Amino acid sequence: MTNFKYPKAEKLKKNAEITLLFEKGKWKTNGNLRIIILKNKPTVPIESTKFAVSVSKKYFKRAVHRNRIKRLLRECYRLNKDLFKETFGDKTMAMLFWVSPEMPEKFQDVQEQFIKLCQAQKKP
Repeated sequence: MTNFKYPKAEKLKKNAEITLLFEKGKWKTNGNLRIIILKNKPTVPIESTKFAVSVSKKYFKRAVHRNRIKRLLRECYRLNKDLFKETFGDKTMAMLFWVSPEMPEKFQDVQEQFIKLCQAQKKP
């Protein structure tokens, strides 16, 4: 049975963790999605998977539009958590960005791009 929960423990919220992610993380891009990943290493121990989303005010001036995209991105992660963990590892910090000024038409479009982003990072 797949776990479709997105508990508080998985949410990336601490300023120190976000700063560390931006300093040492690796950027990956696919389509309208960009992700910054920091995997568990001896120099940077990470207890569990932490995930966050961000949408720029530069592209979307209205908060309702930014919030809608953030909801869609979090839902993509929640439903495809197993694929994400299989691709990037169990103990990973990540922040996902929407880098396009166009509003996604449907949830399926966002989910398709998220899956492509994960599959592009898989090692053959």
